[in-house]
Amino acid sequence: MAEVIPFRGIVYNKEKIPELGAVSAPPYDVISPKAQAAFYDKDPHNVIRLILGKTRDTDSEDDNRYTRSGRDFDAWQAAGVLVRDADPIFYLTTVDFTAAGQSLKRYGLIARVRLEPFEKGIVLPHETTFSKVKTDRLALMKVCHANFSPIFSLYADQENILETLMAAVIRQSADMAFTDGDGHHHRLWRITDPGVIADVTGRMADKTIYIADGHHRYETALNYRDWVAERTPGFTDDHPANYVMMYLTSMADPGMVILPAHRLLKDVDPDAMAQLISRAAPYFEIVEMPLEGENGGRVPEAFTTALAAGAEAHTIGMYMKGAPTTLFLMTLRPGVMAAHFGDALAPALRDLDVTVLTRLIFMTILGFDQARLDDETRIAYATASQEAVDGVRSGEYDVSFILNPTRIEQVQEVARSGLIMPRKSTYFYPKVVTGQVFNPLA
Repeated sequence: MAEVIPFRGIVYNKEKIPELGAVSAPPYDVISPKAQAAFYDKDPHNVIRLILGKTRDTDSEDDNRYTRSGRDFDAWQAAGVLVRDADPIFYLTTVDFTAAGQSLKRYGLIARVRLEPFEKGIVLPHETTFSKVKTDRLALMKVCHANFSPIFSLYADQENILETLMAAVIRQSADMAFTDGDGHHHRLWRITDPGVIADVTGRMADKTIYIADGHHRYETALNYRDWVAERTPGFTDDHPANYVMMYLTSMADPGMVILPAHRLLKDVDPDAMAQLISRAAPYFEIVEMPLEGENGGRVPEAFTTALAAGAEAHTIGMYMKGAPTTLFLMTLRPGVMAAHFGDALAPALRDLDVTVLTRLIFMTILGFDQARLDDETRIAYATASQEAVDGVRSGEYDVSFILNPTRIEQVQEVARSGLIMPRKSTYFYPKVVTGQVFNPLA
Protein backbone atom coordinates (compact mmCIF):
# COMPACT_ATOMS: atom_id res chain seq x y z
CA MET A 1 0.00 0.00 0.00
CA ALA A 2 1.12 3.57 -0.63
CA GLU A 3 2.19 5.50 2.45
CA VAL A 4 1.57 9.22 1.95
CA ILE A 5 2.28 11.27 5.05
CA PRO A 6 2.80 14.90 6.14
CA PHE A 7 6.22 16.26 7.04
CA ARG A 8 7.95 19.25 8.60
CA GLY A 9 9.11 21.02 5.50
CA ILE A 10 11.83 23.63 5.18
CA VAL A 11 10.58 26.81 3.48
CA TYR A 12 11.82 30.27 2.61
CA ASN A 13 11.24 32.78 5.40
CA LYS A 14 8.84 35.41 4.01
CA GLU A 15 10.27 38.04 6.37
CA LYS A 16 13.66 37.69 4.70
CA ILE A 17 12.53 36.59 1.22
CA PRO A 18 9.28 38.47 0.51
CA GLU A 19 9.25 37.66 -3.22
CA LEU A 20 9.39 33.90 -3.73
CA GLY A 21 9.39 34.33 -7.49
CA ALA A 22 12.96 35.61 -7.19
CA VAL A 23 14.24 32.44 -5.53
CA SER A 24 12.25 29.72 -7.34
CA ALA A 25 13.35 27.78 -10.44
CA PRO A 26 12.27 24.83 -12.58
CA PRO A 27 13.75 21.37 -11.88
CA TYR A 28 17.47 21.06 -12.64
CA ASP A 29 17.02 18.93 -15.76
CA VAL A 30 15.33 21.65 -17.84
CA ILE A 31 17.73 24.46 -16.91
CA SER A 32 20.15 25.47 -19.67
CA PRO A 33 23.56 27.02 -18.90
CA LYS A 34 22.16 30.41 -19.93
CA ALA A 35 19.16 30.00 -17.60
CA GLN A 36 21.44 28.81 -14.82
CA ALA A 37 23.42 32.04 -15.05
CA ALA A 38 20.22 34.08 -15.07
CA PHE A 39 18.93 32.39 -11.92
CA TYR A 40 22.30 33.01 -10.23
CA ASP A 41 21.96 36.72 -11.03
CA LYS A 42 18.32 36.91 -10.00
CA ASP A 43 18.84 36.57 -6.25
CA PRO A 44 21.74 35.44 -4.02
CA HIS A 45 19.38 32.95 -2.36
CA ASN A 46 17.89 31.51 -5.53
CA VAL A 47 17.38 27.75 -5.28
CA ILE A 48 19.65 27.28 -8.31
CA ARG A 49 22.59 27.33 -5.89
CA LEU A 50 21.16 24.24 -4.22
CA ILE A 51 19.94 22.19 -7.19
CA LEU A 52 22.40 23.10 -9.96
CA GLY A 53 25.50 24.85 -8.67
CA LYS A 54 28.14 26.16 -11.05
CA THR A 55 31.35 24.25 -11.62
CA ARG A 56 34.74 25.95 -11.38
CA ASP A 57 38.16 25.22 -12.83
CA THR A 58 39.47 25.06 -9.26
CA ASP A 59 36.97 22.44 -8.08
CA SER A 60 38.41 19.82 -5.74
CA GLU A 61 37.16 17.00 -3.54
CA ASP A 62 36.55 19.47 -0.71
CA ASP A 63 35.26 22.42 -2.74
CA ASN A 64 32.93 21.65 -5.62
CA ARG A 65 29.38 22.26 -6.81
CA TYR A 66 27.98 19.76 -4.29
CA THR A 67 29.88 20.94 -1.24
CA ARG A 68 29.02 24.55 -2.06
CA SER A 69 25.33 23.61 -2.26
CA GLY A 70 25.61 21.94 1.12
CA ARG A 71 27.32 24.97 2.67
CA ASP A 72 24.69 27.33 1.24
CA PHE A 73 21.85 25.12 2.49
CA ASP A 74 23.31 25.05 6.00
CA ALA A 75 24.16 28.77 5.98
CA TRP A 76 20.69 29.82 4.81
CA GLN A 77 19.10 27.83 7.62
CA ALA A 78 21.51 29.27 10.19
CA ALA A 79 20.73 32.80 8.97
CA GLY A 80 16.98 32.24 9.08
CA VAL A 81 16.57 32.57 5.31
CA LEU A 82 15.18 29.04 5.40
CA VAL A 83 13.03 27.90 8.33
CA ARG A 84 11.48 24.57 9.24
CA ASP A 85 7.77 24.23 9.94
CA ALA A 86 6.99 23.25 13.52
CA ASP A 87 4.49 20.46 12.77
CA PRO A 88 4.01 17.76 10.13
CA ILE A 89 2.02 19.29 7.28
CA PHE A 90 0.47 18.49 3.93
CA TYR A 91 1.22 21.24 1.42
CA LEU A 92 -1.60 21.89 -1.05
CA THR A 93 -0.63 23.82 -4.18
CA THR A 94 -2.18 25.26 -7.30
CA VAL A 95 -0.54 26.58 -10.44
CA ASP A 96 -2.35 28.81 -12.93
CA PHE A 97 -0.90 28.76 -16.44
CA THR A 98 -1.74 29.01 -20.13
CA ALA A 99 -1.37 26.24 -22.69
CA ALA A 100 -2.62 26.16 -26.29
CA GLY A 101 -4.40 29.45 -25.68
CA GLN A 102 -6.34 28.14 -22.67
CA SER A 103 -6.12 29.35 -19.07
CA LEU A 104 -5.71 26.30 -16.85
CA LYS A 105 -5.21 25.40 -13.20
CA ARG A 106 -3.53 22.28 -11.81
CA TYR A 107 -3.77 21.09 -8.22
CA GLY A 108 -1.05 19.23 -6.36
CA LEU A 109 -0.36 17.75 -2.93
CA ILE A 110 3.24 17.88 -1.69
CA ALA A 111 3.87 15.10 0.83
CA ARG A 112 6.33 12.46 1.90
CA VAL A 113 5.85 9.10 0.19
CA ARG A 114 7.51 5.91 1.39
CA LEU A 115 10.08 4.65 -1.09
CA GLU A 116 9.14 1.35 -2.67
CA PRO A 117 11.03 -0.74 -5.23
CA PHE A 118 9.25 -0.69 -8.57
CA GLU A 119 8.69 -4.45 -8.54
CA LYS A 120 6.22 -4.09 -5.66
CA GLY A 121 3.85 -2.25 -8.01
CA ILE A 122 3.06 0.57 -5.56
CA VAL A 123 5.17 3.25 -7.24
CA LEU A 124 5.62 2.73 -10.96
CA PRO A 125 7.92 4.35 -13.55
CA HIS A 126 7.20 4.81 -17.22
CA GLU A 127 10.59 5.88 -18.60
CA THR A 128 14.19 4.70 -18.56
CA THR A 129 16.94 6.84 -17.03
CA PHE A 130 20.55 7.92 -17.60
CA SER A 131 23.00 6.44 -15.07
CA LYS A 132 25.26 9.52 -15.25
CA VAL A 133 22.41 11.76 -14.09
CA LYS A 134 21.68 9.51 -11.11
CA THR A 135 25.34 9.65 -10.08
CA ASP A 136 25.19 13.44 -10.14
CA ARG A 137 21.99 13.62 -8.07
CA LEU A 138 23.30 11.09 -5.51
CA ALA A 139 26.47 13.13 -4.98
CA LEU A 140 24.28 16.15 -4.18
CA MET A 141 22.04 14.24 -1.77
CA LYS A 142 25.00 12.78 0.10
CA VAL A 143 26.12 16.31 0.95
CA CYS A 144 22.80 18.11 1.45
CA HIS A 145 20.65 15.31 2.94
CA ALA A 146 17.45 16.77 1.51
CA ASN A 147 14.99 16.65 -1.38
CA PHE A 148 14.88 20.06 -3.03
CA SER A 149 12.51 19.28 -5.92
CA PRO A 150 9.39 17.17 -5.46
CA ILE A 151 8.89 14.23 -7.81
CA PHE A 152 5.87 14.84 -10.03
CA SER A 153 3.56 11.83 -9.64
CA LEU A 154 0.05 10.85 -10.69
CA TYR A 155 -2.75 8.72 -9.28
CA ALA A 156 -6.34 7.83 -10.19
CA ASP A 157 -8.60 10.00 -8.05
CA GLN A 158 -12.19 8.79 -8.12
CA GLU A 159 -12.62 10.11 -4.55
CA ASN A 160 -11.64 13.70 -5.39
CA ILE A 161 -9.00 13.79 -2.68
CA LEU A 162 -7.61 17.15 -3.76
CA GLU A 163 -11.09 18.65 -3.63
CA THR A 164 -11.28 17.52 0.00
CA LEU A 165 -8.06 19.39 0.67
CA MET A 166 -9.27 22.49 -1.13
CA ALA A 167 -12.45 22.46 0.95
CA ALA A 168 -10.26 22.47 4.08
CA VAL A 169 -8.57 25.74 3.08
CA ILE A 170 -11.22 27.41 0.95
CA ARG A 171 -11.67 30.26 3.43
CA GLN A 172 -7.97 30.71 4.07
CA SER A 173 -5.59 32.99 2.23
CA ALA A 174 -2.70 31.14 0.64
CA ASP A 175 0.41 30.85 2.81
CA MET A 176 2.54 31.44 -0.28
CA ALA A 177 1.70 33.14 -3.57
CA PHE A 178 4.08 34.16 -6.33
CA THR A 179 4.55 34.31 -10.08
CA ASP A 180 7.57 32.56 -11.59
CA GLY A 181 9.70 33.65 -14.54
CA ASP A 182 7.41 31.86 -17.00
CA GLY A 183 4.40 33.81 -15.80
CA HIS A 184 2.85 30.85 -13.94
CA HIS A 185 1.09 31.83 -10.71
CA HIS A 186 1.67 29.54 -7.74
CA ARG A 187 -0.17 29.29 -4.44
CA LEU A 188 0.42 27.04 -1.43
CA TRP A 189 -1.62 26.27 1.67
CA ARG A 190 -0.54 24.36 4.78
CA ILE A 191 -2.93 21.57 5.77
CA THR A 192 -2.60 21.11 9.55
CA ASP A 193 -5.96 19.59 10.58
CA PRO A 194 -5.17 16.08 11.97
CA GLY A 195 -8.55 14.75 10.82
CA VAL A 196 -8.05 15.92 7.23
CA ILE A 197 -4.49 14.59 7.20
CA ALA A 198 -5.57 11.18 8.50
CA ASP A 199 -8.43 11.03 5.98
CA VAL A 200 -6.16 11.82 3.02
CA THR A 201 -3.45 9.39 4.17
CA GLY A 202 -6.06 6.67 4.49
CA ARG A 203 -7.59 7.30 1.08
CA MET A 204 -4.20 7.40 -0.62
CA ALA A 205 -3.23 4.00 0.82
CA ASP A 206 -4.79 1.93 -1.97
CA LYS A 207 -3.48 4.13 -4.78
CA THR A 208 -0.94 3.16 -7.38
CA ILE A 209 1.44 6.07 -7.86
CA TYR A 210 2.82 6.72 -11.34
CA ILE A 211 5.96 8.81 -11.72
CA ALA A 212 5.33 11.51 -14.30
CA ASP A 213 8.56 13.48 -14.00
CA GLY A 214 11.53 12.76 -11.74
CA HIS A 215 12.52 9.17 -12.49
CA HIS A 216 16.19 9.98 -11.91
CA ARG A 217 15.40 11.57 -8.56
CA TYR A 218 13.28 8.64 -7.42
CA GLU A 219 15.90 6.04 -8.31
CA THR A 220 18.52 8.25 -6.66
CA ALA A 221 16.38 8.40 -3.50
CA LEU A 222 16.35 4.59 -3.40
CA ASN A 223 20.14 4.56 -3.72
CA TYR A 224 20.48 7.26 -1.07
CA ARG A 225 18.31 5.29 1.35
CA ASP A 226 20.55 2.24 0.93
CA TRP A 227 23.66 4.41 1.37
CA VAL A 228 22.29 5.90 4.62
CA ALA A 229 21.17 2.50 5.91
CA GLU A 230 24.66 1.05 5.45
CA ARG A 231 26.16 3.88 7.51
CA THR A 232 23.52 4.25 10.21
CA PRO A 233 23.57 1.80 13.14
CA GLY A 234 20.02 0.93 14.14
CA PHE A 235 18.53 2.28 10.90
CA THR A 236 14.75 1.94 11.23
CA ASP A 237 11.72 2.02 8.95
CA ASP A 238 10.76 5.49 10.18
CA HIS A 239 14.07 7.11 9.24
CA PRO A 240 13.42 10.07 6.88
CA ALA A 241 15.63 8.49 4.21
CA ASN A 242 12.89 5.89 3.70
CA TYR A 243 10.73 8.61 2.17
CA VAL A 244 10.89 10.99 -0.76
CA MET A 245 9.09 14.28 -1.36
CA MET A 246 6.41 14.01 -4.04
CA TYR A 247 3.97 16.32 -5.76
CA LEU A 248 0.84 14.22 -6.28
CA THR A 249 -1.91 15.13 -8.72
CA SER A 250 -4.91 13.39 -10.23
CA MET A 251 -4.69 11.95 -13.72
CA ALA A 252 -8.10 13.53 -14.31
CA ASP A 253 -7.04 17.01 -13.20
CA PRO A 254 -8.32 19.58 -15.74
CA GLY A 255 -4.85 21.12 -15.77
CA MET A 256 -3.10 17.89 -16.81
CA VAL A 257 -1.11 18.78 -19.94
CA ILE A 258 1.47 16.67 -21.77
CA LEU A 259 3.58 18.38 -24.39
CA PRO A 260 5.58 16.53 -27.06
CA ALA A 261 9.27 15.86 -26.54
CA HIS A 262 10.81 16.43 -29.97
CA ARG A 263 14.31 14.99 -30.56
CA LEU A 264 17.33 16.87 -31.94
CA LEU A 265 20.37 14.78 -32.86
CA LYS A 266 23.99 15.75 -33.42
CA ASP A 267 27.02 13.82 -34.67
CA VAL A 268 24.91 11.55 -36.88
CA ASP A 269 26.96 9.55 -39.41
CA PRO A 270 26.96 11.52 -42.72
CA ASP A 271 26.32 8.37 -44.79
CA ALA A 272 23.33 7.48 -42.63
CA MET A 273 22.00 11.00 -43.03
CA ALA A 274 22.42 10.89 -46.81
CA GLN A 275 20.44 7.65 -47.02
CA LEU A 276 17.84 8.46 -44.38
CA ILE A 277 14.95 9.18 -46.73
CA SER A 278 15.61 6.21 -49.01
CA ARG A 279 15.99 3.86 -46.06
CA ALA A 280 12.81 5.19 -44.45
CA ALA A 281 10.67 4.83 -47.59
CA PRO A 282 9.86 1.10 -47.15
CA TYR A 283 8.50 1.80 -43.67
CA PHE A 284 6.83 5.21 -44.08
CA GLU A 285 4.73 7.16 -46.52
CA ILE A 286 6.68 10.41 -46.85
CA VAL A 287 5.23 13.80 -47.76
CA GLU A 288 7.32 16.94 -48.29
CA MET A 289 6.20 20.37 -47.12
CA PRO A 290 8.08 23.65 -47.59
CA LEU A 291 9.14 25.88 -44.74
CA GLU A 292 7.65 29.37 -44.89
CA GLY A 293 8.96 32.92 -44.63
CA GLU A 294 11.46 34.97 -46.57
CA ASN A 295 14.32 32.85 -45.30
CA GLY A 296 12.39 29.60 -45.41
CA GLY A 297 12.54 29.10 -41.67
CA ARG A 298 8.99 29.17 -40.31
CA VAL A 299 7.07 25.97 -39.60
CA PRO A 300 3.74 26.34 -41.47
CA GLU A 301 0.43 25.82 -39.72
CA ALA A 302 -0.44 23.21 -42.33
CA PHE A 303 2.44 21.05 -41.10
CA THR A 304 1.34 21.29 -37.47
CA THR A 305 -2.26 20.49 -38.43
CA ALA A 306 -1.26 17.50 -40.55
CA LEU A 307 1.01 16.16 -37.82
CA ALA A 308 -1.80 16.31 -35.24
CA ALA A 309 -4.27 14.75 -37.68
CA GLY A 310 -1.89 11.83 -38.14
CA ALA A 311 -1.55 11.05 -34.43
CA GLU A 312 -3.43 7.74 -34.63
CA ALA A 313 -1.50 6.75 -37.78
CA HIS A 314 1.91 7.39 -36.14
CA THR A 315 2.89 10.40 -38.22
CA ILE A 316 6.30 11.84 -37.32
CA GLY A 317 7.77 15.09 -38.61
CA MET A 318 11.39 15.46 -39.64
CA TYR A 319 13.73 18.30 -40.56
CA MET A 320 17.34 17.71 -41.55
CA LYS A 321 20.43 19.62 -42.43
CA GLY A 322 20.62 18.24 -45.99
CA ALA A 323 17.21 19.67 -46.96
CA PRO A 324 17.16 23.18 -45.47
CA THR A 325 13.86 24.34 -47.01
CA THR A 326 11.83 21.16 -46.55
CA LEU A 327 9.86 19.52 -43.76
CA PHE A 328 8.99 15.84 -44.03
CA LEU A 329 5.85 14.14 -42.71
CA MET A 330 6.49 10.42 -42.28
CA THR A 331 3.42 8.24 -41.70
CA LEU A 332 4.04 4.65 -40.64
CA ARG A 333 2.82 2.05 -43.11
CA PRO A 334 0.24 -0.37 -41.65
CA GLY A 335 1.61 -3.48 -39.96
CA VAL A 336 5.25 -2.43 -39.96
CA MET A 337 5.80 -2.41 -36.19
CA ALA A 338 3.98 -5.71 -35.67
CA ALA A 339 5.95 -7.35 -38.49
CA HIS A 340 9.34 -6.21 -37.22
CA PHE A 341 8.83 -6.08 -33.44
CA GLY A 342 5.74 -8.17 -32.75
CA ASP A 343 7.66 -10.76 -30.76
CA ALA A 344 9.96 -8.29 -29.03
CA LEU A 345 7.58 -5.57 -27.86
CA ALA A 346 4.27 -5.61 -26.03
CA PRO A 347 1.44 -3.78 -27.84
CA ALA A 348 1.37 -0.99 -25.20
CA LEU A 349 4.94 -0.10 -26.16
CA ARG A 350 4.79 -0.99 -29.84
CA ASP A 351 2.02 1.53 -30.46
CA LEU A 352 3.90 4.53 -29.09
CA ASP A 353 5.36 7.11 -31.47
CA VAL A 354 8.49 7.28 -29.31
CA THR A 355 8.95 3.53 -29.80
CA VAL A 356 8.52 3.90 -33.56
CA LEU A 357 11.14 6.64 -33.44
CA THR A 358 13.59 4.77 -31.20
CA ARG A 359 13.33 1.23 -32.56
CA LEU A 360 12.55 1.84 -36.22
CA ILE A 361 14.19 5.17 -37.06
CA PHE A 362 17.08 5.41 -34.61
CA MET A 363 18.09 1.75 -34.42
CA THR A 364 16.95 0.16 -37.68
CA ILE A 365 17.31 3.04 -40.14
CA LEU A 366 20.11 5.13 -38.58
CA GLY A 367 21.91 2.16 -37.05
CA PHE A 368 22.21 3.46 -33.48
CA ASP A 369 23.38 0.97 -30.87
CA GLN A 370 22.57 1.13 -27.16
CA ALA A 371 25.67 3.18 -26.38
CA ARG A 372 24.57 5.83 -28.89
CA LEU A 373 21.08 5.89 -27.43
CA ASP A 374 22.58 6.31 -23.95
CA ASP A 375 24.78 9.25 -24.95
CA GLU A 376 22.81 12.22 -23.63
CA THR A 377 25.45 14.64 -24.97
CA ARG A 378 24.32 13.98 -28.55
CA ILE A 379 20.58 14.35 -28.15
CA ALA A 380 18.47 17.31 -27.06
CA TYR A 381 14.77 17.82 -26.56
CA ALA A 382 12.32 20.57 -27.45
CA THR A 383 8.60 21.01 -26.87
CA ALA A 384 7.95 23.39 -29.79
CA SER A 385 8.28 22.33 -33.42
CA GLN A 386 9.81 25.69 -34.34
CA GLU A 387 12.50 25.19 -31.71
CA ALA A 388 13.25 21.72 -33.13
CA VAL A 389 13.66 23.18 -36.62
CA ASP A 390 15.73 26.14 -35.44
CA GLY A 391 18.18 23.83 -33.67
CA VAL A 392 19.03 22.22 -37.00
CA ARG A 393 19.01 25.50 -38.96
CA SER A 394 21.56 26.92 -36.50
CA GLY A 395 23.98 24.13 -37.40
CA GLU A 396 24.12 22.74 -33.86
CA TYR A 397 22.12 19.62 -34.77
CA ASP A 398 21.94 17.38 -37.83
CA VAL A 399 18.30 16.34 -37.73
CA SER A 400 15.19 16.82 -35.63
CA PHE A 401 12.16 14.58 -35.25
CA ILE A 402 8.86 16.24 -34.38
CA LEU A 403 6.33 14.17 -32.45
CA ASN A 404 2.77 14.26 -31.24
CA PRO A 405 2.49 14.16 -27.43
CA THR A 406 2.11 10.89 -25.59
CA ARG A 407 -1.38 10.57 -24.07
CA ILE A 408 -1.99 10.15 -20.34
CA GLU A 409 -3.80 6.82 -20.85
CA GLN A 410 -0.73 5.50 -22.68
CA VAL A 411 1.48 6.45 -19.74
CA GLN A 412 -0.87 4.67 -17.36
CA GLU A 413 -1.10 1.53 -19.51
CA VAL A 414 2.67 1.24 -19.95
CA ALA A 415 3.37 1.73 -16.23
CA ARG A 416 0.54 -0.59 -15.15
CA SER A 417 1.89 -3.29 -17.47
CA GLY A 418 5.32 -3.07 -15.85
CA LEU A 419 6.84 -1.72 -19.06
CA ILE A 420 9.26 1.15 -19.65
CA MET A 421 9.03 3.81 -22.36
CA PRO A 422 12.10 5.24 -24.09
CA ARG A 423 13.64 8.22 -22.30
CA LYS A 424 11.81 11.54 -22.42
CA SER A 425 8.63 10.06 -23.84
CA THR A 426 6.59 12.70 -22.03
CA TYR A 427 6.85 16.34 -21.08
CA PHE A 428 4.31 17.15 -18.39
CA TYR A 429 3.63 20.88 -18.41
CA PRO A 430 4.32 22.95 -16.51
CA LYS A 431 7.11 21.34 -14.52
CA VAL A 432 6.66 21.38 -10.76
CA VAL A 433 8.40 24.50 -9.50
CA THR A 434 11.34 24.14 -7.11
CA GLY A 435 11.53 26.44 -4.09
CA GLN A 436 8.16 26.10 -2.38
CA VAL A 437 9.22 23.51 0.21
CA PHE A 438 12.20 21.24 0.89
CA ASN A 439 12.21 17.84 2.58
CA PRO A 440 14.99 17.23 5.15
CA LEU A 441 16.29 13.65 5.22
CA ALA A 442 18.40 13.78 8.36
